[in-house]
Amino acid sequence: MGEFKHIVRIADTDLDGKRSVMFALTGIKGIGLRMARSIVNALGIDSKQRLGELDDETIEKLKKFVEEEIESLPSWLLNRRKDPHTGKDLHLLSKDVDFAKLIDIETMIRMKCYRGVRHAKGKKVRGQRTRATGRTGRTVGVIRRKK
Repeated sequence: MGEFKHIVRIADTDLDGKRSVMFALTGIKGIGLRMARSIVNALGIDSKQRLGELDDETIEKLKKFVEEEIESLPSWLLNRRKDPHTGKDLHLLSKDVDFAKLIDIETMIRMKCYRGVRHAKGKKVRGQRTRATGRTGRTVGVIRRKK
């Protein structure tokens, strides 16, 4: 067995080698606990083992799976199904998640749909009440005069 690795780099993210494989994978943006568990199960790695204790071959296998073959998992696990631009089921990681979200919001604003208009105005988008909350910009309260 090789030496202990304190930092393992997967999908342009530095992961903590002291954490168990499953919880270390959640450090990558776009991978939650459920996705991490399915990756570990698909590769047959012991989820309780620490990431830094894995041998180079296993880490390489894990890295290849996360970066290239993650779409081979069932489509209901992926975070971008039926992508509007390509029509494929994708799983986005790290910077791509933020970029896709930004593009989606820009598309809604260009369409001038209700959600797009709310985004453009900086108001709440998901049907929350706005009478008492979401009051940004102006001061609320009574301004007292000096006597």
